[in-house]
Amino acid sequence: MGPTNSNAPSAEPQPSSSSSQQGEPTSAFERWRRKAMYITGLGVSEENRMKDLQEHHVRRCEKDKEYLMNYSPMVVFMLKHLKLSGCEVPPQNILCAPCDKTRAGGFEHKRGVVVLCAGNFFSQQHMESTIMHELMHLYDQCRFKVDWSNLRHHACSEIRANNLSGDCRYTRELRRGFVTFSKQHQACVRRRAVESLLANPACPDRAAAERAVNEVWDSCFNDTRPFDEVY
Repeated sequence: MGPTNSNAPSAEPQPSSSSSQQGEPTSAFERWRRKAMYITGLGVSEENRMKDLQEHHVRRCEKDKEYLMNYSPMVVFMLKHLKLSGCEVPPQNILCAPCDKTRAGGFEHKRGVVVLCAGNFFSQQHMESTIMHELMHLYDQCRFKVDWSNLRHHACSEIRANNLSGDCRYTRELRRGFVTFSKQHQACVRRRAVESLLANPACPDRAAAERAVNEVWDSCFNDTRPFDEVY
C-alpha cells in the first residue's frame, strides 16, 4: 500500500578491508560505522538512507505486532472471537508496511487483510488500538456480511470500531487537540466515524456521512459485541 523500495544502485562507499567480500560489515567498528552513516547521512545517498529507515520501521512494527498478538489481552480476545466466528487471522494477514504519515493503519476488506503503517506509531498502545480498530472491521465483515458501499453498514462498523478499540480514550483525544468536558467519548466516536465515511467513494458529501452515522447511532454505539461492555 505504501511506497515501494527503490531498486536504484547503492551510493554507499566500498567496504574497507575489515568487511567481507559481499560488503557486509564483519566487525563491531564496521557495524557502528555503517549505522553512523545512515544516521548522519554522510557517505550515503538520501534514497538509501530512507530505504534503510523504512526497513528499520518495518522490523520494529513486526516485533511489536508479534508481541501484541500473543500478549495483549484485548488483541488475543479479538483474535479468539474471530476464530470462533470462522475467520481465523494468521500473523501474515496483519501486515507491516510503509504508508503516508496521515494514517496508522487500514483494513483491505476484499482480501481481509489488516495493514499497520510502520513508523507511524508513537507507542505500543497506539498500535494496539489500531489493531483493535481494524480487527473490529474484520469481525463485522465476518459476522454481519458488511456491504462497504452501503453507508449505513460502513457507519455502523466505524462507530463500533472507534467505540471499542481505545481510539477515543481521553489521552488520545488530548494528543489530537480535542478537549471536550461533556460526552467526550461519544463526540470522538461520532467525529471519527464521519471522517472515515468521507473517504468512502460511495459517500457524496459530509451531509450524507453525518446522516448515515445519525441513522444507525443508537443501535451501533450500544452494540459492544464481542465484548460485554466498553473498556
